Amino acid sequence: MHVLITGGAGFIGSHLSQALLDRGDRVSIVDDLSTGSMRNIAHLKGRDGFSYVIDTVRNERLMAEMVDEADVVFHLAAAVGVRLIVEHPVHTIETNISGTEVVLRLAAKKNKVVLVTSSSEVYGKAEAVPFREDGDVVFGATSRARWSYACSKAIDEFLALAYHKERATPTVVVRLFNTVGPRQTGQYGMVVPTFVRQALAGEPITVFGDGKQSRCFSHVADVVSALQALVAEPKAYGRVFNVGSSEEVTIWQLAQRVKERTESKSPIVYVPYDQAYEAGFEDMRRRLPDTSRIRETVGWTATKSLDDVLEDVIAFERAQD
Repeated sequence: MHVLITGGAGFIGSHLSQALLDRGDRVSIVDDLSTGSMRNIAHLKGRDGFSYVIDTVRNERLMAEMVDEADVVFHLAAAVGVRLIVEHPVHTIETNISGTEVVLRLAAKKNKVVLVTSSSEVYGKAEAVPFREDGDVVFGATSRARWSYACSKAIDEFLALAYHKERATPTVVVRLFNTVGPRQTGQYGMVVPTFVRQALAGEPITVFGDGKQSRCFSHVADVVSALQALVAEPKAYGRVFNVGSSEEVTIWQLAQRVKERTESKSPIVYVPYDQAYEAGFEDMRRRLPDTSRIRETVGWTATKSLDDVLEDVIAFERAQD
């Protein structure tokens, strides 16, 4: 196939690009490098079937040509990371909603398969865990910039599902739960690479809030396999799927495991949310996915443990020295 990946120079996009090239697909990516990096795709440049364009997905003339040439579109381009979301809400909203609308409208004209990546953030402050795709979402006040991201991704989902319903566009929506692995940056608030880098440097490992909030971390290799399986299954079209691990860990426990596995002497320190982000910042206490839908549809389950994730991230970061 000829595959188009928006946000292809990002963390997940670069891993997906490599996996698709390895199986013999042609891969074209578009990325504005706002959070992606040329370093992520340096090892792919020069490979047969790989091409890239540095531009925004909101460039309709460019995107019309790239979508027209593709068989499948993986729409990964989005604002990412809690810090970026809180500090740049305009960029977050415009990138997520406008970019997705362009991709879907152009794909619908040619009836292209489109996978739209959403986020577990859309569950907001919901407390009915594990989170199910048909469960309610609960957002905070519009005065809290944190929820602008969740709302923008929810609009992305509504758009994708509406295009499927009204125009029969083969769309798939994927809610990702804390994807982690080599090449992920901690620049915008990603906790695992941040903890690993702090531990290896002997710096304090900074836990935001009380550390009792829990998350499930998925290896990027597992996530990439899920994305590929879903676009290949017509039964997935017009539906939403959680993709994530069921291995739950508190952020304090995560910091402790990183410290142990790196044999670091770094102290673990707590940083209040209002110092880390902004006054009145709200967080989700638990984020645990129900993945029965994707398991029943394409047979996917996460295969790598949190220890596998940490081992690969630690090895990658050590290799950067």
